[in-house]
Amino acid sequence: MRFVKQLLAVAAVALIGGQSVAAVEGNFFLALVIGAVTAVLGVVVYRWVVRRTERREPTELGQDGWGGKLGRGTLIGFAMFAAVIANIALLGGYHVEGWGSPTRALGLLGLMAAVAVTEELLFRGVLFRIIEERTGTWIALALTGVVFGAMHLVNPDASLWGATAIAIEAGFMLAACYAATRNLWVPIGLHFGWNFAAGGIFSVAVSGNGESKGLLEASTSGPVALSGGAFGPEGSLYAVLTGVVLTVVFLWLAKRRGHIVARRHRTAQAPATATVAQ
Repeated sequence: MRFVKQLLAVAAVALIGGQSVAAVEGNFFLALVIGAVTAVLGVVVYRWVVRRTERREPTELGQDGWGGKLGRGTLIGFAMFAAVIANIALLGGYHVEGWGSPTRALGLLGLMAAVAVTEELLFRGVLFRIIEERTGTWIALALTGVVFGAMHLVNPDASLWGATAIAIEAGFMLAACYAATRNLWVPIGLHFGWNFAAGGIFSVAVSGNGESKGLLEASTSGPVALSGGAFGPEGSLYAVLTGVVLTVVFLWLAKRRGHIVARRHRTAQAPATATVAQ
C-alpha cells in the first residue's frame, strides 16, 4: 500500500502542477512561479507521505547539505548536455542564429524545475527505491529505466528510438546516480541541469516536445543519428554514449561505496517451518 500511496501523492502534485503551467502558457512570470511552487510542493508532499507510510525520516531527501548536492547535480547535467551539443556542432548539426528570449528562458526555468523534481521523486524516489528493496539494484534499474523511456512515447514528436535513447541515457543513468549517492538531490539537479540546458539555454527540442525558445536562437540539422531529429539531441548517438559513460561511472561508484543491493531470496522460510513441525 505504501507504494500506491506514495505514487499517487507525488503524481497528483505532478499532474496539477503540469496542468497549471500549461494553463499560463505565454505568461513566463507565472510559469516560473508555478513551476517553482510545484517543485517545492513535490518535495514537501514526498517527505510527508514517506513519513506517514514508512514511519521514518526520508533521509534520501534530507535537508543536510541539500543545496550543495543539488548544485553538483545541476553542474553535471549542464556539462553533460553542453558536451553533447558541442559534439553535434562540431559536425555541423547545431547552428546558433542569434539571441533568443530571456523571458521565455525564465518560464522554462520554472517548468524544468517542476519536471525534474516530480519525475525524480516518482521514478527514483518511489519506483526505483521500493522495487530495489525487493529485486535488487540491477533489476530495479532495468525495469524503471524502461518505464521511464516508455513514458516519453506520449510526447508529440516521440519515436521508438527516442524513447529507447531516453531509457538508456536518462532512465538507467539517473537510477545509477541515485544508487551511487543514495540521495535524490543529485539526480534532481542532474535532470534539471540537462533539461534546462537543452530548452532554456541551447533552445532545442526536449524529449520530442517541440521547439524550445531559450537564451539562444538555434536550429539543428543532419541525420537523426547526429542531431536526434524532431525528438531533439536526446535522440542522438552522442547523448546515448554520454549517458552510458555516466551510468558506468555511477554504478562503479555505487559498487565501490557498497550501495549495490542484492536480490532478495526466500531462504528463511523452510528452516522455520521445519522447526515448528518438530
